[in-house]
Amino acid sequence: MTIITKLKTKLLLLMLLSVLAEHAQGATSAPDALPPLNAAFDRAAAVVLAAGLPTELIVTDASGAEKDAAFGMADRARNLPNRVGQRWLWASVTKQVTATLIMQEVSAGRMQLDAPIGRYLTGFGGDHAITIRELLQHRSGLPNPSDTPVIDGVPRFYRETGPTTSNAARAANFCSGMAKRPRGGDWEYNNCDYLVLGAALEAETGHPYESLVEERIARPLGIRTLSLAKESMPSHDTAATALADNRLMPALNVATGGAAASLAGSASDLARFDRGLMNGQLLAPDALSIAWSGDPKLGYMALGVWSFPARLKGCGAPVRLVERRGEFGGTQLRNVIAPELGRAVILFTSDAAVDFGEVWQGKGLTHDLLSAALCSAPI
Repeated sequence: MTIITKLKTKLLLLMLLSVLAEHAQGATSAPDALPPLNAAFDRAAAVVLAAGLPTELIVTDASGAEKDAAFGMADRARNLPNRVGQRWLWASVTKQVTATLIMQEVSAGRMQLDAPIGRYLTGFGGDHAITIRELLQHRSGLPNPSDTPVIDGVPRFYRETGPTTSNAARAANFCSGMAKRPRGGDWEYNNCDYLVLGAALEAETGHPYESLVEERIARPLGIRTLSLAKESMPSHDTAATALADNRLMPALNVATGGAAASLAGSASDLARFDRGLMNGQLLAPDALSIAWSGDPKLGYMALGVWSFPARLKGCGAPVRLVERRGEFGGTQLRNVIAPELGRAVILFTSDAAVDFGEVWQGKGLTHDLLSAALCSAPI
């Protein structure tokens, strides 16, 4: 997520709805034959190399097969290259993990998507009628950390340190402040939504957020690198040094993202997470169907992800994509699953200025990367 600007403008959303509506009927077509993993990865890597990005790229299949490579420099000042297996900030992919934990609680009957947050988090000082679903879809109207005064290029919220930055403390204090708008209306990207959800998970289960991630996500999938980023400005917990236009990014405390943006781990462990979702290891089919059902009225937002049909170059029919993007502390990433194809594509970069483009525009880095990895015809 961008800490200064909104994720999408209203204009982009309107264009997205228009373009995707044209393809929605065709989205149920049988998928094209999936290109072999090695060939798909080589073509995707060529796209990355042409863009000249400092990055790590993974293409993985639900079967467990995986191809992984790192490119460019992690730290130019120390002449350290990116390497396969290094830790990256997962940024707002953290929200995808949090949404998965919420859906596990829903499946177990301990939470309800349309129940008020006040049922699970009595310490929340905001509107107790806001629902779990509204928080998952950024329709709560809560105060937005990105609106706090900017200090040295960073909203003050993300420079704070200490115990006041925990999920529970944020839910009880800043995120309980004066609402920006009534709940249930249009959406506005907001980290407070997922900080409050993280606090609700902690209150409802009696376990810290990080313990829930370890017990329910990491351990069952054999993930070993995943944890909350340690408090630091800049982050010394991940390998890559973030740059924008060849300049160091302004310092922020990466721990302030909490259940919204502060998980860190390897790209390979994110691939394990994606395979866990595709293979039903984390959520039952009915829960996954709910989580991945994009709402056209909300720009195809689902729960913690966007899910939409897309036309890719070289694919004969639209491909359903489940997309989660992230931007925090200078790290950008794209985590995209094609459920019907059983393949996921993951790209991390420490270039905070790179323009990924929008898939539905039929051009740009993400579109070209996915076309290379998912489609059989030459791009």
